[in-house]
Amino acid sequence: MIRINLLPHREEKRKARRKQFYGLLGMVSVLAGLIVFLVYTIIEGQISSQESKNAFLKKEIAALDKEIDQIKRLKEQTQALLARKQVIESLQRDRAEAVRLLSELTKQMPEGVYLRSMKQEGVKIALNGYAQSNARVSTLMRNIEASPWLEKPQLLEIKAVTVDKRRLSEFSLNASLKRESVNNNGGKQ
Repeated sequence: MIRINLLPHREEKRKARRKQFYGLLGMVSVLAGLIVFLVYTIIEGQISSQESKNAFLKKEIAALDKEIDQIKRLKEQTQALLARKQVIESLQRDRAEAVRLLSELTKQMPEGVYLRSMKQEGVKIALNGYAQSNARVSTLMRNIEASPWLEKPQLLEIKAVTVDKRRLSEFSLNASLKRESVNNNGGKQ
């Protein structure tokens, strides 16, 4: 029988397989490195893209915040102007009120009633004076109730006093002014 020594041939195949394995291992390593680099580059690109979007949004938010502040200031100015307008309208409406009040009081004042003082706070009027009798004070209160400009007479106090050797009734009463209501369109109702 012939004996063939296959050991060198097997050894060469092992070396060839080892070379092929190391070559493939190197190629897989290079490919894996390439894949890692590619994934890292893609992720880094997405991060930088998102950061640029975030920066743009921050810039736009800052611009919108400035606009919101301007709108708030405009609303405050509008409210201030509306308040001024209402004050001017109320002054315009009430400018003849004192004249109308005095005129109406002289019309409604019965004979024998004399005012010592009158004080107005808003629509409230405080009257102090003298009357020849309690009945004249009652007449004054009825006249005030029937008046188109005055309302709600309320007697606070009445007492008998002597003034210049005459017996009089000193009285204090409150009344209210009737104000015209103004609708939203600026017209009187």
